[in-house]
Amino acid sequence: MKILYYNWVDYLDREKRGGGVSVYQRNLLAALHAHGGIEAHFLSSGMAHELRRRSPRWVELPAARDEAPARRFEIVNSGLLSPSHADFASPAQLEHAETEDVFEDFVARNGPYDVIHFNNLEGLPAAALRIKERWPATRVVLSLHNYYPFCPQVNLWRNEAEHCTDFAAGQRCVNCLPVRADPRSVRLAHAVSWRLNRLGMGPGTLTFDKGFRPLLGLAWRGYRKLKLLRRPRPVPATLSAAVPDTGGAGAFAARRAAMVALINTHADAVLCVSDRVRHIAAHHGVAPSRLHTAYIGTQEAAKWQTTQPRPRMLQSDGTLRLAYLGYMRRDKGFFFLLDALEALPPALAARLRLTVAARRGEAAVVARLQALAPKLAELRQVNGYAHAGLDALLSDVDLGLVPVMWEDNLPQVAIEMHARHIPILTSDRGGAQELGRCPDLTFRAGDTADFARALTTVLEERITPADYWQNVMPPVTMQAHLDRLLTIYEGTS
Repeated sequence: MKILYYNWVDYLDREKRGGGVSVYQRNLLAALHAHGGIEAHFLSSGMAHELRRRSPRWVELPAARDEAPARRFEIVNSGLLSPSHADFASPAQLEHAETEDVFEDFVARNGPYDVIHFNNLEGLPAAALRIKERWPATRVVLSLHNYYPFCPQVNLWRNEAEHCTDFAAGQRCVNCLPVRADPRSVRLAHAVSWRLNRLGMGPGTLTFDKGFRPLLGLAWRGYRKLKLLRRPRPVPATLSAAVPDTGGAGAFAARRAAMVALINTHADAVLCVSDRVRHIAAHHGVAPSRLHTAYIGTQEAAKWQTTQPRPRMLQSDGTLRLAYLGYMRRDKGFFFLLDALEALPPALAARLRLTVAARRGEAAVVARLQALAPKLAELRQVNGYAHAGLDALLSDVDLGLVPVMWEDNLPQVAIEMHARHIPILTSDRGGAQELGRCPDLTFRAGDTADFARALTTVLEERITPADYWQNVMPPVTMQAHLDRLLTIYEGTS
């Protein structure tokens, strides 16, 4: 079997872009290699650009010594940028003839493939799905790791501030992002990064780490501040229905309709990483017959066999150690977590020991976190974390926190804690709640009172570890996930 995998960024990207999807792709390719009998290729697009504007073309990347034996390729000078925010709702996200031709040429020269598995469509025109017309025997599979086909912001997270349940026929998309990146500047930044990497001056070198990266960050912060100062006042959501459609809204509605139509016409299978994602995809018009829930496999599943649930959820002194991993971001629920902890009665907060392992955010956010210290039994702050240090970081944690505010498909941090037999307190958005399947430890997203209710349930020991673990879903191993994928690739599932 010969398989092509696609994502918008190389899964061995030296700048470590791509998040959990890149981790997943690395693990999957390693599992495929161990399985044997499968030739895998990987293609990315939208990040590689040349300083001089040239037509799109594809190139093969040099082999890396520590990678699974999969050939890697990328499209240079794609007609659209990755990730989606960089080229927000560009018409090229639907169609760009030159880029489509290059993709077709790539498949013709390196295929034919039994399966083309898109981990995303960012970086390629969605019309690339029409590859099915030329090679009808090829199975076309699309994974939904985010909601890009329905939302150019990708997370159904409006204005970087609130969960979006209704795009009002595209009207609410028009002013969705508080600041839109300038595609020309992003293309230039991508081109400089690509050139530095090809010259051996990428991440880890003085030129990149002390020159290019700080300069890029400074430029973006300055641009953002300037655009926010000049930005027109947004239309209140309650009045949006009365705003006349000037044409922009219609383009957003057409984008969503076209994306869904392309998927329904050309994709043989659409993989959803949780049941919640499957329900959302069906709600947005993806044909239910094409939808499959396929929880991603993870190497973290091995921890399930070497750890045991704690006999109690509380420490011996009656305190509870909580852990929040990830990012100090509003969509991840960090701002909500601060709100919720600030609102707790003093007697309740005094029984909490909180570990926050997240890269330091803005000074005002960090100050809010530090101000909680006198109120809590303990506050432990770690500036990010590496997978190699997770066992030590989580060794004494009683309860994980996943307070996401958006429909987070299936957060990697939830799997990491769950696989170590750490119960998780999660919001009712996204797929994390499906791991524990425990209503007592699921609260309404954004509801500080309901968060306190769930927390009190644990502190008063009205839920025991035995209660929590009786209905949980064991983490999916890479082998089990691969077996599931192969049935989908072969059309038997």
